[in-house]
Amino acid sequence: MRTALILLLLLGVAAIPGSLIPQRTQNPMAVREYFANDPTLASWFDRFSLFDVYGSPWFSAIYILLFISLIGCVLPRSLEHLKLARALPPITPKNLNRMEFYRSWPGVGGEYDAGKSWLKKNRFRIREFDGALSAEKGYLRETGNLLFHLSLILILIGVSLGALFGMKGEAIVNVGERFVNIPTSYDSLSYGKLFTDRSLPSFSIKVTDFVGKYNLITNAPEDYTLRVETVREQNATRENHIIKVNSPLSFGSTNVYLQANGYSPVVTVRDSKGQVVMQGPVPFLPQDANLTSIGAIKVPDSIPQLGFVATFLPTAARDKVRGGISAFPEALDPKLLFSIWKGDLGLDRGVPQSVYRIDTSKMQKIGLHSLQVGQTFTFAEGSITFDGVTPWVNLQIVRDPGKIYALVGGIVAILGLLASLFTRRRRIWIRVNESGVVEVAGLAKNGAPGLENEISSLVGLLERVER
Repeated sequence: MRTALILLLLLGVAAIPGSLIPQRTQNPMAVREYFANDPTLASWFDRFSLFDVYGSPWFSAIYILLFISLIGCVLPRSLEHLKLARALPPITPKNLNRMEFYRSWPGVGGEYDAGKSWLKKNRFRIREFDGALSAEKGYLRETGNLLFHLSLILILIGVSLGALFGMKGEAIVNVGERFVNIPTSYDSLSYGKLFTDRSLPSFSIKVTDFVGKYNLITNAPEDYTLRVETVREQNATRENHIIKVNSPLSFGSTNVYLQANGYSPVVTVRDSKGQVVMQGPVPFLPQDANLTSIGAIKVPDSIPQLGFVATFLPTAARDKVRGGISAFPEALDPKLLFSIWKGDLGLDRGVPQSVYRIDTSKMQKIGLHSLQVGQTFTFAEGSITFDGVTPWVNLQIVRDPGKIYALVGGIVAILGLLASLFTRRRRIWIRVNESGVVEVAGLAKNGAPGLENEISSLVGLLERVER
């Protein structure tokens, strides 16, 4: 147990770098910034797997040793406890006067049977030997303690299964578009150590409608309803489903959750000759509860390349201090604010960049304007038309085969802890010697309180026994 506690402490200490240093599986852009800002320090961090702490060999070693230590500690104790639970209580000691709360008095002859009846009524296990009673109660305390530690092993098994055979990915899908469950459809995707592309279930989801209801007074969301059409590739069966925040769509052990939502302004960009160089919805990233959103419209096919650094307001309003704001989350009066830039967008450098931002360090600002739906703004290098708005939803696809084990382990851990904390282990002895003297004593394991009250109740009953 001492080894397990030391390893548990080491595991907690080892997890600290994972909360302070960005991890590749969660924020690859921040890791890339580390290498750009301080390549030497970043290379040392990478050498010691500090950008992938929870998948590093040293973290896994601590985890596996803790797992082995818990098994080596708990299983022998469980087997020993099983033997003790089936055994009878120990025989009555010769010198009861050395035990706790010892009482003795001259008996009248019926104390033995009355004490035996009282002990059975209070669910004590009884052993009779040479005219003495030995009773014991409270085995559930040790059982709860062992269940708590066994449940920790079950939780570790669940976490291990999720880390080995699980996956998690996210994808933003506009209403009217289809998501196909292949790696290239995801915006972010992480696999367990033994999960491969072939393990992905075959299905597709078409987002047919999304409705968000908001409180007219507080602007707080009241309900989100996502309607989708699914196709399971095995039998090509088309089905309609409704997904809500706490009601995911399941494909076997894979669940599809509705995680977030926002808006995609639909724009058409033309070059100076009037040719369409970009057309369609562009997802914007919400910044507040009223879904004020920022985004970037990148047009690499125009000459010169164009970029629009934009803000979308679902319900446009004006604030004296902040300027343009959104007064309500629904798109009641949508407006698109943007600045226009020309130059190199940096898309040909081979370095990944955010779809919501534009690096304008090598670009020239050529305009600033705002549009409502149906309006067009023309400038020397072309024009932009704000055609409308379509909602988008962020789908989180998760496969975690170990979550049921972790859930059961967590429930059993709570039950075991309650049993361990609130159960009292104690022993009570009754003996009537040859001279008719009645002796009663007890022993509380682990100094558990309450034994004195039980002894007092038993003695009070026995003293009232009539001949």
